[in-house]
This record gives sequence, C-alpha cells and structure tokens, in this order.
Amino acid sequence: MRIGIVLKLFMLTTLLCMLVLVIMYIGQTIFFKEYYANQKIKEINTSIQSFEKEYLKAEGDVQAIKKLEHDFQQENTTWITTLDSVGNIKYANDFSVEIDIESSKYKNFSNRIINIPLYSFIDLEELDRLRFNLEQVNDIFIDGIIKDNTVVPAILTGENSNFSLENRLLSEELYGKRTETEPSPEESSKRNTKYSQLPAEELYSQKTVSESSLLESSKIFLKGRITNLQLPVGLTIYNNRLFIEKIKQFQVKLLLDKINHSHAQTMDEEENNIQYKLFIRPITDTTGETTYIFAMTSLQPVDEAVQMLEDYYLYLILFVLLLIVLASLYYSKKIAKPLLQINDTTNKIAHLDFSENIPVKSKDEIGALSQNINTLSTTLHSYINQLRQDIEKEKQLETTRKEFISGVSHELKTPLSIMKSCISIIEDGVAADKKDYYFNALRKEVDKMNLLIVDMLELAKFESGTYKMEMDVFPIDESIEYICEQLALEIADKQLHVHQHLSNNKVLANQNRIEQVLTNFITNAIRYTPENQHIFISTIEDNGRVKVCVENNGDPIAQEHLDKIWDRFYRGDTSRNRSEGGTGLGLAISKNILELHGAEYGVLNTEDGVMFFFYLDRKE
Repeated sequence: MRIGIVLKLFMLTTLLCMLVLVIMYIGQTIFFKEYYANQKIKEINTSIQSFEKEYLKAEGDVQAIKKLEHDFQQENTTWITTLDSVGNIKYANDFSVEIDIESSKYKNFSNRIINIPLYSFIDLEELDRLRFNLEQVNDIFIDGIIKDNTVVPAILTGENSNFSLENRLLSEELYGKRTETEPSPEESSKRNTKYSQLPAEELYSQKTVSESSLLESSKIFLKGRITNLQLPVGLTIYNNRLFIEKIKQFQVKLLLDKINHSHAQTMDEEENNIQYKLFIRPITDTTGETTYIFAMTSLQPVDEAVQMLEDYYLYLILFVLLLIVLASLYYSKKIAKPLLQINDTTNKIAHLDFSENIPVKSKDEIGALSQNINTLSTTLHSYINQLRQDIEKEKQLETTRKEFISGVSHELKTPLSIMKSCISIIEDGVAADKKDYYFNALRKEVDKMNLLIVDMLELAKFESGTYKMEMDVFPIDESIEYICEQLALEIADKQLHVHQHLSNNKVLANQNRIEQVLTNFITNAIRYTPENQHIFISTIEDNGRVKVCVENNGDPIAQEHLDKIWDRFYRGDTSRNRSEGGTGLGLAISKNILELHGAEYGVLNTEDGVMFFFYLDRKE
C-alpha cells in the first residue's frame, strides 16, 4: 500500500509539473497573443452592435451621440465616430469653417452656405495661426470634388494672400504628387491673385494634375466668403492624429470607390511598429442616408503583455519549480491525512462517540474506505440512539406503571377500609336503622374510587411521553365563563363571590385540556376558599401572550410546599387533606397538560390568599 501511495504521489507531481510547463509554453508562444486579440475584437464588435442600436435610437440627437461615443471610448479603450456618406465626420461643426458661396456655373451651389471640416487640413497645434490667417482673408477658393451633392475640398486658398490649406491625400489623388518644392509665400500670393481672374477651366490647367484617378465631372471649383469659424476647445477626437489620419485615408478610398460600401470591414493597420484594428460598419439611418461607424483600437497592450511574459520567463520557471516542491508536500499530507482521520474516527467509534465523519475527497481505495466507515458510523449511531430512546421510554413506562400501582394501592386503602367496615356493620345488623346511611357511604366511596382510577389513568397517559397535544385557536374567556357556569352550584353552596376580569382574547392551545386545567384550578379555589369569600379570575395580555390567573381568598401555602403541590398525592399542607375532597391528582394532571403545551405556569401566595397562573400564546 505504501508503494502504491508513493507511486501515486510521484505520478501526480510529475504530471502536474509537465502540465504547468506545457500550458505556460503553449500559452505564451502560440495562443496567448492570438486569443487576446481575437477576444478583444469580438468584444469590440459586440459593443459596436450595441452602439449602432443606440445611435439609431438617438435619431440625430447630437448630445446623445457624443455621449455614446465618449462612453464607448471609456469602456472599450477604442476611438469611435460616425462618418457621413462622403467620409466626413458627422457633427464636426466644432472644427469647421462656414463659407457663403458666390454665384458660379454650379447652379446647385450658387448663393449657398456650406460647412467645410478643417480637421482634414490642419493639426490642432496650428489653431492660433489658422485663426489669424482666416481673419485676414475675405474671399476663399475651394478646389475639390462633389459627391452626393456634398463638396469635399482638396485645397482651400485665400484670395490675395499667401494662405492656403491642403488635404494632401485627396489632393495627390486628384492632381498627383508634387515634383517641385513648395512655392514661397510671395509666389503663392501672386498665383492666387492670378487664379481669381481666371475661369475654373484655366485654373485647373495651371496645376500639375493626374486626371486618371477621378472622373472629370466630379471636380468642382468654387469661390466664397468666410462667414463663421468654429475651433475645438479642450480634449477632443481631433487630438488623436492617427485616428484622424485613418479617417482621411478612408474618405479618399470612399470617394474613389476603392472600398466596399455595403459590407462591414475589419482591417489591420500598423503604425510605428504598433498593430491597430480598424472597424468600419455601414448603416442606414432613419432618413435613408448611409452612415459609417468608424472605430480604431490598438493591440499594443497585447504585445506588451507577451513581451513581459518573455522577459520574466526565467522567473516563471523558478516559480514552477517552487510550486512543484510545495505541491509534493501538499499532496503527501493530503494522502496521509485521510488515514490519520480514519484512525481517530474509528477509535472514537469504538468508544461509542459518533460525533465526527471522515471527509471523502477522493474516489480511490482510501475514499471508498472512508465512505464505508462513515456509513457504518451513521448506521450504528442511528441504531444506538433508537435503542437508547426505546430503553428510556421503557424505563419511563415502567416507572409510570410502578408509581401508578403504588399510588393506587396507597389511595385505595382508605376507601376499601371504609367500604369493608360499612359492609360488616350492614351484615351484622348492628345499626339496622342506619342502613341507608351506610349504603350512601358505600356509594360515595365507590364514586371516589372511580374518580381516582380515571385521574390515575389520565395522568399515566400524560406522563408516558406518547401523548400528542392537538392545537387549535379558541376564545379563552368563553371557556372560563362556561366552567364557572358548570361550577355555579358548588360556588352557591359556599356563598362565594366570583369576580371575572377578562380581556376578550383568543389563544393557541388544546381547548379541552386547557378547560380541564381551568376546572382543576377553579375547583381547587372553591374547595379551599372560606364561605362568603372571594375568587378572582382574570386574563391579561402580556407581550404576545395571555396570562390566566385564578386567585382565591384563604390561608396561604407554606413556602416549602409551593413547589411540591404539583406532585401526585402530595398533601404536605394539613389544611389541604383528603377530607376536603379530590383525588390529589388534579394539580399533577394540570402540570403535565401545561408542560405538553410548553406553557409557563406557577403558584404564589398573595396578600389575601393563593394565586395559580399560566401563560398561553395569543392569536388574533
């Protein structure tokens, strides 16, 4: 067995070591980077779907859409915006110039005000110079293309000034890359003045152009006057140069029909040796126009995590070796621990202590042995407990039988002696004129014996532990009034005054048995109250319970007898002897009934007599 456990420990430790090393190696070299990237892309795609739904619900509400974009960026560490059908950032009026177009040969744009986004022409670092230059310009020339009735400028040039702005990407697609150096400010100013005096066709001829990249019909040249300038304040989307650059590249491809307009795309990009993912999702808004959801995320955290794993791989190996040593110690104790527990538990079982079970944590032979011992312990414990209960019950029944026989034997002596004397007198004819008297005496003693036997049998039933008390809800005050009516003759015989102070409450108890207790208490009070004295019966509410009190005028009970009066046949007080009537079992029966109810009860001496009381649970 020792060899088996040692072999098991060795194999478990070896396999654990190999498994850890293999998982670390495969996870680091093959799967980790790919899994991380795929998981991030999947999460972003899911978030974009949610963004799309919320965007459509916003129905052009600029503030709601801006909040959506901000929340998306914070939650996914991903830049996102929406583009119109020509690739301009929607709701970008905070970084734009408003131009009133003069009359031109393009009738759709004559005397029309258009907004031109400026993020395609300039970075945020040059805002102050841009503001200054535009304030010096009156008229401005717009050189670009038109698509979907929207002007997309490639070059903005101020009239009679050395100021110009150029969207390099679009300009190079329209006119090709420049092969000469940029003109000086003086040359640019002269050239712009010249442009203003020439028709559009001649202006085009002044530039080095490449007409192959765009249809001639899409080009446009306009002139207008600046009416308003909006520049961004604080941190905005325009601070991310790379994101804006990717938007400009997408716009050029969109204008030149170099991308699929109807399908979602996920593209890989690399910038400064950092991998990026671009997400483009075309949607149709409520107006029927095409809008593009454009998002960009960096995969740099993946590369950093992989690089960190490579740098600390040596430390990880040392950690794994330490883990192997600790695991060996752990599993050695783990395998030995059940054996020690089995030994301790079986030792306790041998001494009839079944308080502990062996924890079963394995399915091998040790686990099966532990389970069998637990089953044996549980079974033995159950049988021994049952046997003890049976023995205790038998002892209780035997004690009850002995006490019953002893009590009956003792109590029947007096009535049997009286009956024997009466029979002898009647047989001898000594007092023939008193024959009826002795027959009545015999009848009374027989009634007393019958009552005694009934009480003894009932008391034995309660004390046997087999009686089950059935509970119901009933008005305790009505029970008291009923019992007083039943005992009205006895009360009248002694000319007693019964005072009832009842609070109209219902209680949870066995009505018949509680009425038996009340009968015993009230009968006891009648028996020991002097003639023409008082009995007080009351019910009092007390913290969810009802206190029932029966108090009578009369001699108090000696202090040493207060606790003993509940015993059967106890007559320590000479004033409460058999001559007063009763069997001496009423209070013992009452005690058992109240204890089966779990009720608090007691007796105490008052200023004018004795009070018996008990509590019952109150019900609405």
